[in-house]
Amino acid sequence: MAIGVQIIVLSYNHFSGYNPIESPTHFLVSLLFGSLLSIIAGFLIAIPDLLIIGFLNHYFSWNTKVLNRIIIQICLSILLAVFISTLISLFSNFIRPYSDGLINVLISNALIFSLVNIIMMVILEAWLFFMESKQAKLKAEDLEKELSQIRFEILKSQINPHFMFNSLNVLSGLIEKDVSKAQVFIDEFSTIYRYVLETIEKPVVSLNDELGFVRSYIYLQKMRYGEFLTISINLPANLLSMLLPPLSLQLVMENAIKHNSINQSQPLCIDIYGDKDGLIVKNNIQSKISSYASTGLGQNNLIKRYAMISESIPRFTIESNHYIAKLPLIKND
Repeated sequence: MAIGVQIIVLSYNHFSGYNPIESPTHFLVSLLFGSLLSIIAGFLIAIPDLLIIGFLNHYFSWNTKVLNRIIIQICLSILLAVFISTLISLFSNFIRPYSDGLINVLISNALIFSLVNIIMMVILEAWLFFMESKQAKLKAEDLEKELSQIRFEILKSQINPHFMFNSLNVLSGLIEKDVSKAQVFIDEFSTIYRYVLETIEKPVVSLNDELGFVRSYIYLQKMRYGEFLTISINLPANLLSMLLPPLSLQLVMENAIKHNSINQSQPLCIDIYGDKDGLIVKNNIQSKISSYASTGLGQNNLIKRYAMISESIPRFTIESNHYIAKLPLIKND
């Protein structure tokens, strides 16, 4: 750009008679000297231009204050250009005094620099807009891939072969002993998978809907573990309309059941209640001797799902031999 501008300026000055080119050597020296000063001026202008754009993006957004931004941006561009052109012109005059008078050169250069800087502002704005759009597109693609992976992991966890195998074993035993209970079991089993398919694409569900699903899940687990699994739910009515990612409560409960021994000598107690921070799921710790190796994948996915819809994220802590999961609840605005 600097070389192009200098060629235009030198050509105009030559053909207008303002500053004729005496020889090819004169042209090359003038082009080299002028281009060097233009490049320096370009950096001196471009960096403040970027700072100006950043300032205007913060206080005069294109989305809300378009007219004010255009007026302010043009004025600041001209003021900056006049200031930089004056410095460059004075420096150039100090090295080699202008033959046509310093004032005329200052005015001429100020006009040229102002026009060039306005063009520079347009180019920088277009470049930044392109880069931001490109980054936003890449980020959206990454989020979509991540969301698809999360959905897949959720669905995979619900069609867990261990869970299905154990459930079918329980069902097989019930069919032989109690057909009516077997029918209820099938109904609850189908409720679980229907809920998974209905909510897999939803970012949030109400706590009331999640509890309805969890009760079906609890029913299946109680059929397997009987009185050795105790689950207490104590939630105020005002929390039931609040929102959370689907299957998040079930994920926490599944982890508690999967990673702890449940038998007559080691009953598992899960308490579900609410406080000012959201939903609390608390269970006593009695790790299995041959426990599943915890990968933390479920918790990480849950944290990512919360991050997509809220600034609050789940917290998982151990206190007094109890595992405590805190799930934030989102207001239904």
